[in-house]
Amino acid sequence: MALSREQIAIRVARELKDGFYVNLGIGIPTLVANYIPDDIDVMLQSENGLLGMGPFPAEDEVDADMINAGKQTVTAATGASIFSSAESFAMIRGGHVDLTVLGAFEVDVLGNIASWMIPGKLIKGMGGAMDLVAGAENIIVTMTHASKHGDSKLLDRCSLPLTGAACIKKVLTDLAYLEIADGAFILRERAPGVSVDEIIAKTAGKLIVPDYVPEIQY
Repeated sequence: MALSREQIAIRVARELKDGFYVNLGIGIPTLVANYIPDDIDVMLQSENGLLGMGPFPAEDEVDADMINAGKQTVTAATGASIFSSAESFAMIRGGHVDLTVLGAFEVDVLGNIASWMIPGKLIKGMGGAMDLVAGAENIIVTMTHASKHGDSKLLDRCSLPLTGAACIKKVLTDLAYLEIADGAFILRERAPGVSVDEIIAKTAGKLIVPDYVPEIQY
């Protein structure tokens, strides 16, 4: 069975390490804030000028002035700092973010990512993604494996305008966790109940399948 958005976020949260500075993109990545393990301390960074972002607020905690880069209301963790977006992007461009989690429309076997434009459709735009993919060494992309029409989003070459080139090494979809290396996707884990054959059928780009592919634990 394909992973839900929440289950994808839970799996991504397992990649967090104590002391990390982490930027969460719009969409599925924002959910990761709700599943940070209790035994580690991470600081979530938002492009609009917040370091130390907490989980989404309960109804009685909502502060309309406290938002993330996606305009969602958030909370501030103990020790949080608020600053200008210029300082925030200096932090990103300077390589001070340990892990970035982004959504995408397409990813290809070269590690290219397309996440900001679909011709003929109204999309929010690039936002901080261009800076994040250029300034981060450790990026995880979260996305559905295929479109609602069944077309693969994991390609030999992206067909949409790129956000960044040769910058993605890890992809977590609703069907699988994959790494990108040597011009191919490498299947590392599969969603519980999802067969390797289904993943092969829905992956347009070159896919390497090890002899053993464990199920994703979350």
